[in-house]
Amino acid sequence: MPSQEPRTPETPYVPAQTDLPELTFRALALGILMAVVLGAANAYLGLRAGMTISATFPAAVIAIAAFRLPFMKGSILEQNIARTTASVGEALVAGAIFTIPAFVMVNVGGERLWTSFNYWETSLILLIGGLMGILFVILLRKTLVVDAELPFPESYACYEIVKAGQKGESGAKYVFGALGLGMVIEIFKNSSGLQVLRESVEGFLTFPRSVVHHFFPSRESMGDLTHSGGIALASPAASPALMGVGYIIGPRLASINFAGGVLAWFVLIPLILFADPNLAEKLGGNGLPGGADLSYTVWYNNVRPIAVGAMLIGALYTLWGLRGSLSKAIGGALRPPKAHDDAPAPTRLELDLNLRNVFIGALLLVVPMTLIYYHFTQNLLGALAAALIMTLTGFLFSAVGGWLVGLVGGSNQPISGLTLSTLIIAALTMVGIGVTGLPGIGAVLGVSAVVCCASAMAGDMIQDLKVGQLVGGSPRKMEIAELISTVVVAFVLVFPIMILHEGNIAAGGIGIGDTALPAPQAGLMAQLATGIVGGEMPWGLIIIGMGMAVGLILIKAPAPMLIAVGMYLPIETTGAIFVGGLIRGLADNIAAKRLDSGGKTIFENVGILLASGFIAGEALTGVMIAAMVLVGVPSLAQVFFGVDGFHFVEGALGGWLGLAVFAVVGYCLIRIPLKAGRR
Repeated sequence: MPSQEPRTPETPYVPAQTDLPELTFRALALGILMAVVLGAANAYLGLRAGMTISATFPAAVIAIAAFRLPFMKGSILEQNIARTTASVGEALVAGAIFTIPAFVMVNVGGERLWTSFNYWETSLILLIGGLMGILFVILLRKTLVVDAELPFPESYACYEIVKAGQKGESGAKYVFGALGLGMVIEIFKNSSGLQVLRESVEGFLTFPRSVVHHFFPSRESMGDLTHSGGIALASPAASPALMGVGYIIGPRLASINFAGGVLAWFVLIPLILFADPNLAEKLGGNGLPGGADLSYTVWYNNVRPIAVGAMLIGALYTLWGLRGSLSKAIGGALRPPKAHDDAPAPTRLELDLNLRNVFIGALLLVVPMTLIYYHFTQNLLGALAAALIMTLTGFLFSAVGGWLVGLVGGSNQPISGLTLSTLIIAALTMVGIGVTGLPGIGAVLGVSAVVCCASAMAGDMIQDLKVGQLVGGSPRKMEIAELISTVVVAFVLVFPIMILHEGNIAAGGIGIGDTALPAPQAGLMAQLATGIVGGEMPWGLIIIGMGMAVGLILIKAPAPMLIAVGMYLPIETTGAIFVGGLIRGLADNIAAKRLDSGGKTIFENVGILLASGFIAGEALTGVMIAAMVLVGVPSLAQVFFGVDGFHFVEGALGGWLGLAVFAVVGYCLIRIPLKAGRR
């Protein structure tokens, strides 16, 4: 990736005086199609792993390849519009999967907020949040893209791909090749596909029985307790998508995330099992649950609330670290530079949509959102308070989100931390004005969802605008493209989320919240909103987690928020991400010894494209198989062979075949980029 140092101003690839086709129907149509497809892939990834990946890289490559087709010959500026339009899907779905599933996860005394996804409420939340993020960023564009001199690492990396594409090397073969391989692997490992391999192998390591002699300070005996317990073991998931995530974020962040999993599954859960030797008897009734089942319920009900507390402190710590950057961004937006009479007329590279109209449009969006909040609360005061919080925090965190993308790139933007802060403010406000129970929870989640979508869209658009600045795209036309894409995509992206939820239920799961679709951020939102507004917060465990996060901060542990997310996820998920990070670390070490600087750039770009292809291939196939189950087809094995599944999958052979996935993915992510870099 490019250096983290601020860049000096560069001449755009396409000069301001050039008049090339830009905002065309074919560019918009291709971009919206990619937005839907890449958005669906990120919906799967976000619900499963709690992460999304930037759509900028695969969208850029696909646009370059598409505009070389004989019937699609187009300019580099049309490619820029298609890529910009496509990235809306990833941004909107990030806002959606971090918050919207919480509506179906909330359960207060057996009463549900939503029993299924409400299409119109969901689509309107996505629409208003997405539009609000775009309008706020238009107000902040000059401050963040031009004046701030931020490094924009992913924007510069994307620009390098675009430049290489104009010289004949698009990289499309890497994206589509990995996508196809990812699809095949998903078919062979999905229980509703043609399953011949196991994604993960589980086991339980039982501790030796230990007798602990308890006594008073006077050494008088209290009694003896026999302890046992153990550690639930699971191999990393044989998932090209998760390994692709680990490859993209790199070994450091993947290790930090896995550290949270180690802390949860190898320390806290065994400690709880050991400390309460009678837990199995208390929960087992007539039949004692197995060690793995006991570990799962301890993780779900005891350790995840601890992770929630740690996430809260991690979010506040992140915001505190941004206080200087945030002040500069907002100050620059509120104090625009004065125009001079002798200043030259602005070129197309400097023109935005009319800022007065943009500001009015942002204010008008508050009206429909207030009506939605009134629909949730049936309380006018509560709806007005929610709308006010949404507007203020939406602008604040759009600035934060954009600034962060300029610093660390879109893939590392801590959207969930910003949303958590919004949720807490909204929840405490609802309690303060007396809007409690399910109506208050609905309003709190509604505020959080809009702000989350706005922040995600702001970060995405800032990254796109920076790439556009380097390429020579017109900001005004890029802004129009994003507005159009948001209006269309907001009414489409709820479908893959609904398909994954209902498909999981049809396959015997519980929908979102199942181990296959844990949706960690949404689960956190649901738990916090229910706890604060509904009065069911396990405060003791939350406080323990907060104390743990404070300890991590005091010893300067890296990314406490990411550690907490690792605690919240299944160990096989964080393990697979960790393996992907190790593959990236090994590949980087080999590249450092064998490639020159130009070769390293090619190596990095090809590796990211391959990882993006793996993610898209597995994710899209997962969505398609879920849709197949939803319409009544139990599995591909049933369709082709008339059986529910193959018996050998649960045996040793299924496990060994799963191990082969790691070898195949590792070979592709190391060997192919190195070979490309030697050219």
